[in-house]
Amino acid sequence: MKRKLIAAVGVAGMVIGLAACGDSDTKAGAGKASGAKELTVWLTVDAQKNWPDLVKAADDAIVAKHPGLTVKHEYYGWPDKNAKLDAVLATDKAPDVVEMGNSEMIGYMSTGAFAEVDPSKFENSAAWLDALKESVTYDGKSYGVPYYAGGRVGTWRKDIAAEAGITAAPKSWAEYTSALDKIQAAKGDKFSALYQPSPDWYAAMSFVYDAGGAIAKKDGGKWKGALSSPESLKGLKQYKELLDKYMHADKTKDESDRPVVFGQGNSAAIFAAAWEGSTAATPENDKVGGLTDKLENFVQPGPNGKNLPVFLGGSDLAIPTKSKAQDVAAEWINAFTGAQGQKGLIAKGNLPNNKTDLGPLKADPKTQVAATAAESSWFVPTAPGWGQVEKAKILQTMLRDLGTGGKSVEDAAKAADAEIDKVINTK
Repeated sequence: MKRKLIAAVGVAGMVIGLAACGDSDTKAGAGKASGAKELTVWLTVDAQKNWPDLVKAADDAIVAKHPGLTVKHEYYGWPDKNAKLDAVLATDKAPDVVEMGNSEMIGYMSTGAFAEVDPSKFENSAAWLDALKESVTYDGKSYGVPYYAGGRVGTWRKDIAAEAGITAAPKSWAEYTSALDKIQAAKGDKFSALYQPSPDWYAAMSFVYDAGGAIAKKDGGKWKGALSSPESLKGLKQYKELLDKYMHADKTKDESDRPVVFGQGNSAAIFAAAWEGSTAATPENDKVGGLTDKLENFVQPGPNGKNLPVFLGGSDLAIPTKSKAQDVAAEWINAFTGAQGQKGLIAKGNLPNNKTDLGPLKADPKTQVAATAAESSWFVPTAPGWGQVEKAKILQTMLRDLGTGGKSVEDAAKAADAEIDKVINTK
């Protein structure tokens, strides 16, 4: 997915009194507004541009079930959607279905903006990918349905690897670091065997979760920063070791232009969103020449004996509490994200929302790496103030200090925990 997921900063004050209903007979899909004549669905332009046929198939299925129903669609760009949603939630004209980036869900769930749903009403819900399931869950209840996912993989220059005597992509941490050692020695200190921008918290937190740590944990009903726990510190130190040994570019820059930098040819490997390698190889970014044929993806190994857990970017579908057609909205979502919908989304190059559909993808050489990597995933703390943590760039500040040596790992983590504690419980 060539987009950033922007965390919701929250809609407190705009949705006071909209607390999502908790008992089973008031969940979306449990019979509310069964006589609805109109359904309004908000999706992003990704659906409009890339899979309008799948949208139409869901529309047709629901209209066939509810003759006379009109399905209206509005499409939004990612930077604009939340401001428009916040404004409409203050009125009585809320859409019935809205697409959300998975990390955007938290601020809306915590303020009661979305209706509770019954996962058993949706196909493959028992097999939803772990990180996507977490993204629609708040205080043990579900407030959305995973739509599709995009993962992270290792990508490297197999031509540079071959020059260093390496003939196969790494399958273990020992193989990975040995290969980077050989490449670094062959190319010299001005070259980055691994181009890994220090502030890339999606990558860094994969090491934290791999070591058994966490960004924050719930303690006595309150969330507290957990980056200075022994487990988290272990992961952060493993991340810093990579930066110190193999990252010889500017450690203060973020990852926003990583495909451009990788395409310039001064690095051998990245750990990034699956689309970044192919973006580096586009004509405007490829300064190497023929980069497409020189790249190879692999499942990123972790230092603790398993595949490195990855942050899954992706989208969810939610039903605003103010929707007057919640049951039909739930039916539309199931038609769009169910078994047939997932087949269509997979055919368009997306990862499915569930582990069942990953099986065939793991057996296909074209999709094997991305599908295998997605099996092990993590998600951000589903705390009411998570959007404030992202907005304040607390993790990026810690990682920049860690990468540049401005602070020790312990001091950087302790400072980050203190900042997290100030905002993470604030709706």
